[in-house]
Amino acid sequence: MPIKILTVDDSKTIRLIVGKAFRSFDCEVFEASNGVEGLAVAAKERPNIIILDLTMPVMDGFETLTKLKSDPDLKSIPVVMLTAESGRENVLRIAKQGVRDYLVKPFKEELIIERVGRIVDLKPKGVTNAKAKRFDDPLTVLVVDDKPAISDQIIHGLADTPWSVQGRSTAGEGLDYCNKSVPDVVIVSLNLPDNAAFTFFQMLRAQPKTKSVPVFAMCVKTASDEQARAQQSGFTGIITKPIDFDEVKSRIARSLNLDTSYKYFEHRDGVLWIKLPANFGTAVANEVTGQLRPKIAEAVDAGLGKVVFDLALLKTADVTLIKLGLEVLQFCHEMSLRSRMVGSGTVAQECRKFEETKDWAFAPTFEEAVAALNGKEAVPA
Repeated sequence: MPIKILTVDDSKTIRLIVGKAFRSFDCEVFEASNGVEGLAVAAKERPNIIILDLTMPVMDGFETLTKLKSDPDLKSIPVVMLTAESGRENVLRIAKQGVRDYLVKPFKEELIIERVGRIVDLKPKGVTNAKAKRFDDPLTVLVVDDKPAISDQIIHGLADTPWSVQGRSTAGEGLDYCNKSVPDVVIVSLNLPDNAAFTFFQMLRAQPKTKSVPVFAMCVKTASDEQARAQQSGFTGIITKPIDFDEVKSRIARSLNLDTSYKYFEHRDGVLWIKLPANFGTAVANEVTGQLRPKIAEAVDAGLGKVVFDLALLKTADVTLIKLGLEVLQFCHEMSLRSRMVGSGTVAQECRKFEETKDWAFAPTFEEAVAALNGKEAVPA
């Protein structure tokens, strides 16, 4: 759906400039020549953003802004104010009314695009939604840290992924990189001198092409004040040192909405095969849980009526595994699916120690579990 932009200005020239500026973007630009018209158009079209002139006949920008902010249905619409050089003294006055930004006339098209792009997600025309990326797709991770050893550590920690890690030692070098090639995700050290990490973050968010890039702040686990400031500033998340790379991979996947389901869910031999990796932990459990219901529904829609929950690679059973297993079996019950479990004798023995799982039965292999589901062989207790 195109972004709706309303420009309210008594100058036809300004309205033409605004319309031309956003012509190459997936936008719909509406016009009004004064505040009364602007309020009417806003009420009818509910724009995503309003570009409002301060000095106009009939109803000026300040009165229009006051009425916008007093209307429950319109008060949340962000406003960029336009003012002449002589109206600079009004900036403080309009700022108190909740204006998101302002521009002094005259201005260039590039500037209005940049300011609006800070607030709404501008997309060029003709760009369709790309296919969702998978976890095993090549991605670029930019690391900004003045300690080369940290960048090397992250390169090593993500070596089992197809991701490219680019290290830069200063915020300026990081910005230069982003201006040439937009990374998929950024990790920046909060220990950079002169609050450079926060300045760097603000500059990324001010640029339309990097405003949506996930940016993680990195610091030692005990730096609670820095972590709180980063959270308040709007960083995507905090990565603490020493770094848990399984957690980092999971958080990057969530921030980019990467498809990880192929790692755990597979349609095979007429069943939905849910298989857990050897490095099973909380991060993996959260991923599987988040995908569980839609994947089971997808299997039912595809005509599959059986599920194999495979724990063969796991060496032990803990509370996290027990909780996930109970969720899997509950969803299978809700969808009237027959299910079998695969696991080692050690895992089966540990599960018998829990009241909720003492009756779980395990087959030693996926093939034997499928055979049991097909009524050809009994599953050992």
